[in-house]
Amino acid sequence: MTKQRLSIFISGKGSNAINLIHYFKKSSEVEIAAVLSTKENESVESLCKTEGINYESFAQKPIETLELINFCDKNKTDWIILAGFLKKIPVELVQKFPNKIVNLHPSLLPKFGGKGMYGMHVHKAVLEAKEQKSGISIHFVNEEFDKGKIIAQFETDLSPNETPESLAAKIHELEMNYFPEVLKQLLITKK
Repeated sequence: MTKQRLSIFISGKGSNAINLIHYFKKSSEVEIAAVLSTKENESVESLCKTEGINYESFAQKPIETLELINFCDKNKTDWIILAGFLKKIPVELVQKFPNKIVNLHPSLLPKFGGKGMYGMHVHKAVLEAKEQKSGISIHFVNEEFDKGKIIAQFETDLSPNETPESLAAKIHELEMNYFPEVLKQLLITKK
């Protein structure tokens, strides 16, 4: 049985990429083929080296569309997983991987999505809007920021004295718990 090959795209600390690498390490159905980062990331790079996963950093230069396509081709990518990737996915890549690019977003879309809505920006906006809940959205990527079909959402209640930092911790916990599980279900059913 052929494994589904994932390329993970990151821009931040890479905690979700690390979580996914550990989660799928012994999987007979899913393999992390490669990690692409827009920043230098020693912890992710080191883990990739240990696990035999191709790692590339584009910290020194902007990533061109052709480079993204070549990266995916070179790593025989079946699925692209965006785990804190802050660049807009080019239309050409969306067309090459229809319903095979999955993003993790730190709010309950369609609220608090779109350009500039990432990390603490999202959590501050949620609190400023006096929301009762926040959460994560796992969705397919299309040509527009955070507008693809939602695969799954998980929520958490906000406390009266919630801060962006405490909310970030709650969201991070949801990501760690649910993102790998949802991907596993998706990848197994979509073969």
